[in-house]
Amino acid sequence: MLHRKRLLRRGERARCTRCRAPLYRGGAADLNRVVALTLGAALVFLIAQFFPIVALEVNGLHSSATLLGAIAVLWSEQMQVVAAMVFFFTILFPAVELGALLYVALGLRAGVLAPGLHRVLRAVQAARRWGMTEVLMIGILITVIKMTSLAHVVPHPGLFAFGALTLLLALVLAVDPKALWDLADDMAPRPPPRRSYAALLASGAALLPCHACGLVTPVAAGAGRARCARCGCALHRRRPDSVNRTWALLIAAMILYVPANLYPVMYTRTLFGIENDTIMSGIVFFWNSGSKGMAAIIFIASIVVPMLKLAVLTLLAWTAQRRSRWRPQQRTRLYRLVEFIGRWSMLDIFVVTLTVALVRFQALAVITAGPGALAFGSVVVLTMLASMQFDPRLIWDPIDAEPQLPHGEAHV
Repeated sequence: MLHRKRLLRRGERARCTRCRAPLYRGGAADLNRVVALTLGAALVFLIAQFFPIVALEVNGLHSSATLLGAIAVLWSEQMQVVAAMVFFFTILFPAVELGALLYVALGLRAGVLAPGLHRVLRAVQAARRWGMTEVLMIGILITVIKMTSLAHVVPHPGLFAFGALTLLLALVLAVDPKALWDLADDMAPRPPPRRSYAALLASGAALLPCHACGLVTPVAAGAGRARCARCGCALHRRRPDSVNRTWALLIAAMILYVPANLYPVMYTRTLFGIENDTIMSGIVFFWNSGSKGMAAIIFIASIVVPMLKLAVLTLLAWTAQRRSRWRPQQRTRLYRLVEFIGRWSMLDIFVVTLTVALVRFQALAVITAGPGALAFGSVVVLTMLASMQFDPRLIWDPIDAEPQLPHGEAHV
């Protein structure tokens, strides 16, 4: 839906008049606040990475783990794909977001446009979709509770640093990169279009929105590959082969979902033998040990959420392929729900990562990752990619043959 943009007061938010999606917030970005929050989060991020999270003590034996150390243990046990997932989602992508945001904000605060500003801001948006620090924090808490029944748990600075980092990143996420693009435009204004948008629409031109910076760019009918006039991102009326790609990723995720639940995610080797732990057996362990709340969290994140994602994405792809007009608003909300909950399925993988790194008592017990962890992590990544490939505009195509400029403005 195409809307006329208007200035809003600070605290106001514009929403789409049709599907109620948030469009933009009022007020300019406070660069001093952005720099302070980002710099503080970056410093806490370094502490969280290099200091131990917790330590275990059993019969005089001691074991501690950092996040980097846990990733190294997975790598050494031939679980390189799982180790790479954890590294990207908990270290690389949050680091890219913080570094890129700080780079741009410092330049704007000094009154200059940092070189490569548009590409860097696009990197911020891409990294946000994959950063999972808050999911990791819940995984750390679940691991600590689980370990209390096996050993004496000693908290270390990394635990508190991750807690602070989760709160700071929640504040950093409130910074909309599109507001920084607006500040950059104020410093280096772009020439206005020669014709009004209404005139361009009447002439047959298409107004394509950029999903990176939000700018609406007129593209003449029959023109070749178009790019955003501001950030250079490729523009598409609809994502190419959106439904086919979504189906391919969904089918792959459905196939892997079976071994993800049947195969062990962990092997526990003790003096009494080897015990296999699946996702469901971990849920049963917490339930029987009295931690029913934790059992419910793991059940929802590891069982309910993946099944919900698969079911919803299947419904969206099927109805879009059939060009169904059935309940477009509800289907749009379902799509937003899948986008929001997609990352939380990685909770079980983070618990496995920390548990494997902590339980390294060679004389008593050693825990190693199993093939179920690889399959389950792949399911999470595939379903997230499927939701990214699906173009939600396909939901509304059967209802609006051509986009029209509404008489009203976005709801505030």
